[in-house]
Amino acid sequence: MENAKTKAAIDALNLIMEFELAGVVKYTHYSLMVFGYNRIPIVSWLKGNADESLLHAHKAGELVTLLGGHPSLKIGPLLDTTKHDIGDILRGSYAHEKAALDAYYALLKIVEGESVLLEEYAREMISQEEMHLDEVNKMLRKPGETEPFKP
Repeated sequence: MENAKTKAAIDALNLIMEFELAGVVKYTHYSLMVFGYNRIPIVSWLKGNADESLLHAHKAGELVTLLGGHPSLKIGPLLDTTKHDIGDILRGSYAHEKAALDAYYALLKIVEGESVLLEEYAREMISQEEMHLDEVNKMLRKPGETEPFKP
């Protein structure tokens, strides 16, 4: 890749890393704030998302260094509305997953036709993030509803 494309890819990967690290914090926080009858499976799901976000951040950071860049020490946006109803938590998760998905699409746009490695990485992560977004979307539907949740 040419220098400008490499710099753009590094910037995009650092943004992804920041979003994923924010996911670790958000999902960990959310897992501590779930109460009620369905607490155990929801907490388990949230902790799993936190673990996966850390793996995703690490992978993005490895690609930054592969390209000769320096991994970001920043973290993505962390907004706590102080609302901890499960619906609020899931809507926050939905917004986070959508922002992360957009970041992976931005990376794909930069590297498409330039790097098979980065293109395949972006496509794999887009697939995973779209599945996560769909999972949250289904959790936000009322029982019996088949129509997708619209934020």
